[in-house]
Amino acid sequence: MAFRWWRTNLAAAAALLLLRLYAGWSWTRSGWGKLTGDEAFSAGGFVRHAIANPVLRSGTNEALYPTYVSFLKHFVSPQLGLFSLLVSWGELLVGLSLLLGLFTTAGAFFGLVMNFSFLFAGALSLNPWLILIGFLLVTGGRNAGRFGLDALVLPRLAALRPGKSRSAAAAASGPAP
Repeated sequence: MAFRWWRTNLAAAAALLLLRLYAGWSWTRSGWGKLTGDEAFSAGGFVRHAIANPVLRSGTNEALYPTYVSFLKHFVSPQLGLFSLLVSWGELLVGLSLLLGLFTTAGAFFGLVMNFSFLFAGALSLNPWLILIGFLLVTGGRNAGRFGLDALVLPRLAALRPGKSRSAAAAASGPAP
Protein backbone atom coordinates (compact mmCIF):
# COMPACT_ATOMS: atom_id res chain seq x y z
CA MET A 1 0.00 0.00 0.00
CA ALA A 2 2.80 2.45 0.86
CA PHE A 3 4.60 1.51 -2.35
CA ARG A 4 1.50 2.23 -4.40
CA TRP A 5 1.07 5.57 -2.60
CA TRP A 6 4.72 6.46 -3.38
CA ARG A 7 4.21 5.68 -7.07
CA THR A 8 0.84 7.41 -7.58
CA ASN A 9 0.07 10.07 -4.96
CA LEU A 10 0.36 13.78 -5.73
CA ALA A 11 1.92 14.57 -2.32
CA ALA A 12 4.48 11.82 -2.93
CA ALA A 13 5.21 13.38 -6.34
CA ALA A 14 5.89 16.70 -4.57
CA ALA A 15 8.29 14.98 -2.15
CA LEU A 16 9.97 13.23 -5.07
CA LEU A 17 10.31 16.59 -6.81
CA LEU A 18 12.22 18.03 -3.84
CA LEU A 19 14.49 14.98 -3.66
CA ARG A 20 14.97 15.05 -7.43
CA LEU A 21 15.96 18.73 -7.42
CA TYR A 22 18.47 18.27 -4.58
CA ALA A 23 20.12 15.27 -6.25
CA GLY A 24 19.95 16.92 -9.67
CA TRP A 25 21.67 20.04 -8.41
CA SER A 26 24.39 17.97 -6.72
CA TRP A 27 25.09 15.95 -9.87
CA THR A 28 24.90 18.95 -12.23
CA ARG A 29 27.24 21.05 -10.10
CA SER A 30 29.77 18.23 -9.90
CA GLY A 31 29.70 17.41 -13.63
CA TRP A 32 29.74 21.07 -14.69
CA GLY A 33 32.75 21.73 -12.45
CA LYS A 34 34.64 18.87 -14.07
CA LEU A 35 33.79 20.00 -17.60
CA THR A 36 34.47 23.72 -17.13
CA GLY A 37 37.38 23.67 -14.68
CA ASP A 38 40.63 25.46 -15.43
CA GLU A 39 42.32 22.12 -16.09
CA ALA A 40 40.85 19.13 -17.88
CA PHE A 41 39.36 16.65 -15.42
CA SER A 42 41.18 13.37 -15.01
CA ALA A 43 39.98 10.48 -12.91
CA GLY A 44 43.58 9.21 -12.83
CA GLY A 45 44.38 10.21 -9.26
CA PHE A 46 41.11 8.77 -7.99
CA VAL A 47 41.60 5.49 -9.88
CA ARG A 48 45.25 5.11 -8.83
CA HIS A 49 44.31 5.77 -5.20
CA ALA A 50 41.45 3.26 -5.34
CA ILE A 51 43.80 0.60 -6.77
CA ALA A 52 46.63 1.30 -4.29
CA ASN A 53 44.31 1.65 -1.28
CA PRO A 54 41.35 -0.68 -1.79
CA VAL A 55 38.53 -0.93 0.72
CA LEU A 56 39.68 -3.58 3.19
CA ARG A 57 37.71 -6.17 5.10
CA SER A 58 37.50 -5.06 8.73
CA GLY A 59 40.49 -6.23 10.79
CA THR A 60 42.37 -7.69 7.80
CA ASN A 61 44.45 -6.62 4.85
CA GLU A 62 42.09 -8.43 2.46
CA ALA A 63 40.41 -6.35 -0.25
CA LEU A 64 36.65 -6.26 0.21
CA TYR A 65 35.94 -5.71 -3.52
CA PRO A 66 38.81 -7.43 -5.37
CA THR A 67 36.85 -7.74 -8.62
CA TYR A 68 36.20 -3.98 -8.62
CA VAL A 69 39.89 -3.25 -8.02
CA SER A 70 40.73 -5.61 -10.88
CA PHE A 71 38.19 -3.81 -13.10
CA LEU A 72 39.84 -0.47 -12.28
CA LYS A 73 43.33 -1.83 -12.84
CA HIS A 74 42.81 -3.76 -16.08
CA PHE A 75 39.88 -2.00 -17.76
CA VAL A 76 39.59 1.58 -16.50
CA SER A 77 43.29 2.49 -16.16
CA PRO A 78 44.15 1.73 -19.82
CA GLN A 79 41.12 3.80 -20.91
CA LEU A 80 41.50 6.62 -18.39
CA GLY A 81 40.77 9.42 -20.87
CA LEU A 82 37.49 7.80 -21.91
CA PHE A 83 36.45 7.15 -18.31
CA SER A 84 37.30 10.69 -17.26
CA LEU A 85 35.03 11.94 -20.03
CA LEU A 86 32.29 9.46 -19.08
CA VAL A 87 32.38 10.55 -15.44
CA SER A 88 32.22 14.26 -16.30
CA TRP A 89 29.44 13.97 -18.85
CA GLY A 90 27.68 11.24 -16.90
CA GLU A 91 27.43 13.43 -13.81
CA LEU A 92 26.19 16.39 -15.84
CA LEU A 93 23.60 14.36 -17.78
CA VAL A 94 22.31 12.60 -14.66
CA GLY A 95 21.98 16.00 -13.00
CA LEU A 96 20.15 17.57 -15.92
CA SER A 97 17.87 14.55 -16.21
CA LEU A 98 16.88 14.94 -12.57
CA LEU A 99 16.59 18.74 -12.63
CA LEU A 100 14.39 18.70 -15.72
CA GLY A 101 12.46 15.57 -14.77
CA LEU A 102 13.32 14.10 -18.17
CA PHE A 103 13.87 10.33 -18.22
CA THR A 104 13.97 10.63 -14.45
CA THR A 105 14.04 6.94 -13.63
CA ALA A 106 16.88 6.29 -16.08
CA GLY A 107 18.82 9.28 -14.75
CA ALA A 108 18.38 8.10 -11.17
CA PHE A 109 19.45 4.57 -12.16
CA PHE A 110 22.67 5.77 -13.80
CA GLY A 111 23.32 8.02 -10.81
CA LEU A 112 23.02 4.94 -8.61
CA VAL A 113 25.53 3.08 -10.80
CA MET A 114 28.04 5.92 -10.41
CA ASN A 115 27.40 6.26 -6.67
CA PHE A 116 28.00 2.56 -6.09
CA SER A 117 31.16 2.73 -8.22
CA PHE A 118 32.47 5.55 -6.06
CA LEU A 119 31.60 3.64 -2.88
CA PHE A 120 33.37 0.49 -4.11
CA ALA A 121 36.44 2.68 -4.57
CA GLY A 122 36.15 3.93 -0.98
CA ALA A 123 34.78 7.45 -1.58
CA LEU A 124 32.00 8.36 0.84
CA SER A 125 31.16 12.08 0.50
CA LEU A 126 27.49 12.49 -0.58
CA ASN A 127 27.28 9.01 -2.10
CA PRO A 128 25.19 7.35 0.66
CA TRP A 129 22.65 10.22 0.57
CA LEU A 130 22.50 10.18 -3.20
CA ILE A 131 22.04 6.40 -3.17
CA LEU A 132 19.10 6.74 -0.78
CA ILE A 133 17.57 9.51 -2.91
CA GLY A 134 18.24 7.56 -6.12
CA PHE A 135 16.52 4.50 -4.66
CA LEU A 136 13.50 6.61 -3.70
CA LEU A 137 13.37 8.14 -7.19
CA VAL A 138 13.63 4.79 -8.95
CA THR A 139 10.92 3.26 -6.77
CA GLY A 140 8.75 6.33 -7.41
CA GLY A 141 8.76 5.47 -11.12
CA ARG A 142 6.78 7.87 -13.32
CA ASN A 143 5.60 9.73 -10.23
CA ALA A 144 9.18 11.00 -9.73
CA GLY A 145 8.92 12.87 -13.04
CA ARG A 146 5.28 13.92 -12.72
CA PHE A 147 6.32 17.55 -12.16
CA GLY A 148 8.82 17.56 -14.99
CA LEU A 149 9.27 16.92 -18.67
CA ASP A 150 8.49 13.22 -18.21
CA ALA A 151 4.81 14.16 -17.98
CA LEU A 152 5.03 15.54 -21.53
CA VAL A 153 7.58 13.26 -23.16
CA LEU A 154 6.80 9.76 -21.88
CA PRO A 155 3.19 9.63 -23.15
CA ARG A 156 4.35 10.75 -26.59
CA LEU A 157 7.07 8.11 -26.64
CA ALA A 158 4.55 5.47 -25.57
CA ALA A 159 2.31 6.50 -28.47
CA LEU A 160 5.16 5.81 -30.92
CA ARG A 161 5.45 2.15 -29.91
CA PRO A 162 4.37 -0.21 -32.70
CA GLY A 163 0.95 -1.78 -32.17
CA LYS A 164 -0.22 0.94 -29.79
CA SER A 165 -3.75 2.11 -30.55
CA ARG A 166 -4.71 5.80 -30.55
CA SER A 167 -7.05 5.35 -27.56
CA ALA A 168 -4.31 3.64 -25.56
CA ALA A 169 -1.94 6.49 -26.45
CA ALA A 170 -4.48 9.04 -25.25
CA ALA A 171 -4.94 7.14 -22.00
CA ALA A 172 -1.14 7.09 -21.55
CA SER A 173 -1.06 10.89 -21.56
CA GLY A 174 -3.17 10.97 -18.39
CA PRO A 175 -1.76 11.19 -14.86
CA ALA A 176 0.87 8.75 -13.67
CA PRO A 177 -0.61 5.37 -12.76
